[in-house]
Amino acid sequence: MSTAQDPHSAGAAPAPAGYRAALAVREFRAVFAAHLLSLLGIVVGEIALSVLVYRVTGSPLLGALTFALGFLPYLLGGTLLAGVADRHPARRVLVVCNLLCAAGAAVTALPGTPVPALLALRAFSALIGPVLAGTRSATLGDVLGEGDLFVLGRSLIRIVTQGAQLAGFAAGGVLLTAVSPRTALLSTVAGFLASALLLRFGTRRRPGRASGGADVLRASLSGARQLLADRRTRALLLLSWLPPFFLVAPESLAAPYADEIGAGTVGVGLLMCGMPVGTIAGEVLAGSLLGPRARERITLPAASVLLLPFLLYAAKPSLGWALGAVALAGLGAAYTLGLDQWFVAAVPEELRGRAMTLQTAGTMTIQGLGMALAGAAAEYAPVHWVVVGAGAIGTLVVGGVVRLVVGSA
Repeated sequence: MSTAQDPHSAGAAPAPAGYRAALAVREFRAVFAAHLLSLLGIVVGEIALSVLVYRVTGSPLLGALTFALGFLPYLLGGTLLAGVADRHPARRVLVVCNLLCAAGAAVTALPGTPVPALLALRAFSALIGPVLAGTRSATLGDVLGEGDLFVLGRSLIRIVTQGAQLAGFAAGGVLLTAVSPRTALLSTVAGFLASALLLRFGTRRRPGRASGGADVLRASLSGARQLLADRRTRALLLLSWLPPFFLVAPESLAAPYADEIGAGTVGVGLLMCGMPVGTIAGEVLAGSLLGPRARERITLPAASVLLLPFLLYAAKPSLGWALGAVALAGLGAAYTLGLDQWFVAAVPEELRGRAMTLQTAGTMTIQGLGMALAGAAAEYAPVHWVVVGAGAIGTLVVGGVVRLVVGSA
């Protein structure tokens, strides 16, 4: 397996530290930029498509379903199509996935495309999403190696994902004041096409990790069975999946909680920004100030306490205190840097693409389930007590997973 090359020749200035070391690798810069461009297009497209469906149908349910379809097919795609990530050259998979998503977005932008087709195309892109994300994560191991650069590279991908969501929602709102939703969807097409070009000409061709034989479906399912049968890998996957299940509670209930405390629409926006801002800050601080061993040492303690700030909701806090609690919980998401190192070390190379795809699919799916469960609970209990429950129950559940991880070492 190829590893990252030192970007400096002998006798030159020392290699940059921290995130700069990852960004000094030319191929990673191409992968990073491609992800940013496609992600901005996706976020703007999500808003535009949701607005388009609502305007055409006048149905709040169908407008909300447009967003939900970005989560629901992830588990299906991550389970049934994961084998694609290992059986074919990574560059080809990344380019083809981007082109397929661009084609789907282009059809949604066509005048007269019926609503069922709009929803089906949204689901189609979400079906491809875990393969694209899993292949990209596995490719980072080829581009950056399996050590600290890999961890920092994945951290940068997560940081730009959170940041692009904040910027994309703002840009999408502004764009829709000037152009129609179908015109705004062209930004999604452009993002995916630009991403495909960057990956095609900015990364090297590498062969697939797994040999042929079984068909994609069989290879995907057998890979999932192998990964889940291994005690260590199973424990690390649970540590990837379960904290986000509880973390989404205050974000998904931002609107009713803002209404509960009289914070208005501004409060909704701020509460939805709190978690991404905290997450970005936590990852940047851990990636910049801590070395690899220090990041591994804080992994389990950070995971164990990251949901405790939600207990502050018991006092039904004002907007400022609620925002602080949510941002503080986001800081704890820095546990993922050490987790990434353990995960890539635990997974056999020939299963890496399937492992990353399964991890991504599980995370996206469980966040969607967490949002739905929090909303259902808020039908029967005050919103602030639902968030408290997520913090208390989540802390107990994550504590149990932490013990599994310790026992699997």
